[in-house]
Amino acid sequence: MNLTCVHDIGDVPAAEWEALDTPAGLYLSHQWLAAQQRDPTAQVRYALVRDEGRLVAAAPMYVVDTEPNDLYRVHELVADRAPARTLLAGARRGYLNGPLLHPGLSPGRRRAALHRLVAAAGSLAAAHGARPWWLYVTDPAASELADVCGTEPVQVGHDARIPLPGTTFDDYLAGLPSKRRVAVRRERRAFEEAGYELRTLRLSECADAAGSLLARLQARHGHAADPDAMARLLRDQADGMADSGIVLAAHADTHMVAFSLFYRHADTVWLRATGYDYARLRAAHEYFNLVYYLPIEHVYAHGATALHVGMESLRAKALRGAVISPLWAVEGA
Repeated sequence: MNLTCVHDIGDVPAAEWEALDTPAGLYLSHQWLAAQQRDPTAQVRYALVRDEGRLVAAAPMYVVDTEPNDLYRVHELVADRAPARTLLAGARRGYLNGPLLHPGLSPGRRRAALHRLVAAAGSLAAAHGARPWWLYVTDPAASELADVCGTEPVQVGHDARIPLPGTTFDDYLAGLPSKRRVAVRRERRAFEEAGYELRTLRLSECADAAGSLLARLQARHGHAADPDAMARLLRDQADGMADSGIVLAAHADTHMVAFSLFYRHADTVWLRATGYDYARLRAAHEYFNLVYYLPIEHVYAHGATALHVGMESLRAKALRGAVISPLWAVEGA
C-alpha cells in the first residue's frame, strides 16, 4: 500500500471515490467535498491509499485556520481540552463522519489502510502544529479508529435517520404506533387546511428568500445570523453542488413562509436546512410537514429508502420513526 496526498479532489476520479464505503453518505461524497474545499477557513488535503493502483482508502484532512461553527471546536465539545489548532480528519461539515475504506478489503488490509490514514493525519497535523481529530464519527468506525489511534472515543452527539419500508407514505405510517399515526394524520390535515401554495424549487431560484428564513430560525434558537450571509451561504452551496439541492417551499400571499432543503444521495434523502417566517405562519405544524412528511413523500416518489434528519430534536424524530445512534470524537495518534 502506498500513501499520497492531493490538494484538489478534482484530481481523484469521482467513480473511484464513490466506490469506497461512505459511512457519512452525502457528507463524504465527491460532490459535497468538492463544494466544501472552497471554504477559506481551512487548508484541505486528501489522503489517498492505493493498493496495486486501486484506491482502497481516503480521507479529506482540514488544517483549520478559523472555525466559525462552535460545534466543530474541539475544546467546546470535549471536556478538559484547551483551545488549540486542529486538524479535522474526514468530513468537516454535516455532523457525520468516518474513514473511507473499500468494502472489499480483508480485515487485515482494512486495518493496514486505516493505519495509513491515521499516520497521514498525524504527520500533517504535526507539520502545522495542530492536533488531529475525527469528529462526529459513526459507531462502528469510532471503535476501529480508536483502536488504531490508541485513544478512547468521546461521545459528542447523536444521529437520526428514518428508515422507510415499502413504497408509499401509508407504509411509513403502518410502522408507527396507533396513537402516533393519529397524530401524524392530524398534523398533515392542519397543514393542508392552512392553504399554503407548495412549490418545489431549485436552490438557486430561492436562495435569498430561504436565507432570510434560515436566519430567523437561527435567531429563534439563540444564534445570531445575518440574512445576507445565510443567503450567500446558500448561493455558494447551490453553485458548489451543481444546483442539485431540492427546496420544498410553502408560500402564503406570494411570500415564502417556510422551506426545507434536501439532497438525494445513494438511497437516502438528506435534510440539510429549514427556515420559517414565524409572523406569517398559518398553522401549527409547518415544521413537522416540511421536515418530515413532505420529504418522506419525496423519498417514496423517487425510490429512496431513508430520510436522514441529523442531530438535535431527538425526541420529536424518534416519535416519527427515527433510529437514533451515537456520534463520537476520536483523537488521532
